[in-house]
Amino acid sequence: MKISKKAFVFVVAALVGSGTLFAGGGSQAAPSSGSAAAPATKIRVIFAGTEAASSGQSRAMQDAADLLNADGRFDADVQVAGALGADTDNLVTQAKTGVPLVVPSDPGRLASQFNIPDLNILMAPYILTDPAVLQKLPDTALFKEWQAKLEAQGITFVANMYNGFRSFYTTTPVKTVADLRNLRIRGFGNNIGNALAKYFGFANIGIPWGEVLPGIQQKTLDGCEVQVSTAYTSAIYEVAKNLALSKHYMLQASFVCSTRLLTSMPAAEREFFVKTIRDTAQKWGATIAGEEDGYYQQMKTQGVTITEVSIQEFQNAINQLYTNNDLGFSTGLKDRLFRELGL
Repeated sequence: MKISKKAFVFVVAALVGSGTLFAGGGSQAAPSSGSAAAPATKIRVIFAGTEAASSGQSRAMQDAADLLNADGRFDADVQVAGALGADTDNLVTQAKTGVPLVVPSDPGRLASQFNIPDLNILMAPYILTDPAVLQKLPDTALFKEWQAKLEAQGITFVANMYNGFRSFYTTTPVKTVADLRNLRIRGFGNNIGNALAKYFGFANIGIPWGEVLPGIQQKTLDGCEVQVSTAYTSAIYEVAKNLALSKHYMLQASFVCSTRLLTSMPAAEREFFVKTIRDTAQKWGATIAGEEDGYYQQMKTQGVTITEVSIQEFQNAINQLYTNNDLGFSTGLKDRLFRELGL
């Protein structure tokens, strides 16, 4: 995907303006007062995302940045709510060029952006349904193979975090799959999003998240499919009063950064950096899972009607996606993934 020159200049200008344009992964900083051991050069890192600061994903990034800064070897900042760009793919592309960003993408986006179709299996509809399995993922041979393919293109897949089950938020009630037919729904603008729309019968509108609420207000959209934490913190309840609890995707935040950034770090710093992000991802994945019931209750308080749809009906509607292999999975991929995850 071709990066917008304007977007790239914006991020680089932000780094220059803050005195943090990197050289070999670091930025010059004076030792902190009273700390003779403080390094003369700290490694500059910016966590950049599109979700609101109050979302679990954004809080996870702030936690990781705080831990890195407390260590003393890193200069980490957090820019969320689209502060450095509202398009996740563009942020990942900027990281690929060497800008020291850590970006939460997702497996479906990475699969499309870097042409690795098998990555879609991690978030394909109704394949993975238990957030706990993600703790085992980094140790699987499949994950390491995907890492190698991404690294060959300049991106390192550091960690995968549970980020909520996605369901449908609409202006009209959705009780069955047929109720979705011909609705204009904001979804993922990639292969996995288009495949879901094909078998559920809605028109998939892949616009930036910041355009969703006004789009529903202006009736150019009939709703969206998203995780409850983002729906609530973005006040989707103001414009979409119906929630069909389909839980069709187990959303994951796939934290990626520039391979150049990672390989420029000394071994000890690189190990600490990776461990910090992975540990934080596990911690916050569990936190996000624990918060979901509370968000659903808040949705009810805001006047949203929650419909417990038949998951079996929705699964049946999507089965043909796998029969036809629309996502281009390798033969035996699901069985291999389940075997390596111990399922």
